[in-house]
Amino acid sequence: MKKKVIVISAHPDDEMLGCGGTLLKHVANGDQVDWLITTSIFTSQGFSKERVLFREEEVKQVKNKLGFNKVYKLGYPTMCLTDDSLLKMIPEISKIFNESKPEIIYVLNRSDAHSDHNITFRAVMACTKSFRYPFIKRVLMYECISETEFGPTLPENVFIPTYYVDISLYRDRKNEIMSIYESEIGDHPFPRSYRNMDALSTFRGATIGVEYAEAFQVLRWIDK
Repeated sequence: MKKKVIVISAHPDDEMLGCGGTLLKHVANGDQVDWLITTSIFTSQGFSKERVLFREEEVKQVKNKLGFNKVYKLGYPTMCLTDDSLLKMIPEISKIFNESKPEIIYVLNRSDAHSDHNITFRAVMACTKSFRYPFIKRVLMYECISETEFGPTLPENVFIPTYYVDISLYRDRKNEIMSIYESEIGDHPFPRSYRNMDALSTFRGATIGVEYAEAFQVLRWIDK
């Protein structure tokens, strides 16, 4: 049966780094996959007009190449999310969830180093109560290279993989789509490098006996 899925990004590229292969697999299986991005870049922040337009083009290309059904943008300035943002953001995400009606939610790891990731996670989780959103059956955190591994190494913050997806058939396509974000990719040992992406998916794959995999931490799994 066709599933409704939504992936949450604080910034465009989070979704490809963390679960691009899994999203491609959903699309290949005929599932409806939506994409919610909480922040954007603006000239008022010092970004050039060309860079802002280029980012919009990147998002458009990723949408088309991956096969997203719909892209939602909240448009908060990047690197500026705070606790105060939650008051406005939670109702906005609630409205989107009630429109998209996702069965499966992929959300950023709660303890990522970037504050935009932290705030986005908290806003999303506020919109997953079963009595208000009965259509939500699964909530899974994904790891995001360059953020998850640099989060504070405290016991309560550790990303614990509990669910794995074999992406062996989608690894090359994931890297191809990731290349759209050319300004976000660097050479090893820069964290967001193809070598590092492949290293992580190879390690996750070896854990479950496949070539390449992506790992998630299950926050909710309702079977009914």
